[in-house]
Amino acid sequence: MMVLTGTLLVSACGTAPSRATRVAFDGIYFRASAKHVNKKATPSEFTVTVNGVSQSFDGAREAARYEGTKFCIQNFGSSRIVWKVGPDTEPQNLRIEKDKLTYAGRCQRP
Repeated sequence: MMVLTGTLLVSACGTAPSRATRVAFDGIYFRASAKHVNKKATPSEFTVTVNGVSQSFDGAREAARYEGTKFCIQNFGSSRIVWKVGPDTEPQNLRIEKDKLTYAGRCQRP
């Protein structure tokens, strides 16, 4: 039983980002996630959601850019993105609901 518990504890270590790998934006660690819009039909299209935009608007915007770039590098090997709604979108045109900022874009292949 102890071996099983130890194995589960060790295997869980890789699932959460450590303090050493987390990146702060404007001094704040934002929870952000990127996901495919429709992986089968349009695999390069994705959305990024950042929680806690009220803590720092500028920080949340940069956290979303970072998460989108990371997503494209991991999935397509390139940091090139065509944003539909993104870092260069005018603030009044951004999608913010329930303290969450959402970007949308398309990864470009290298």
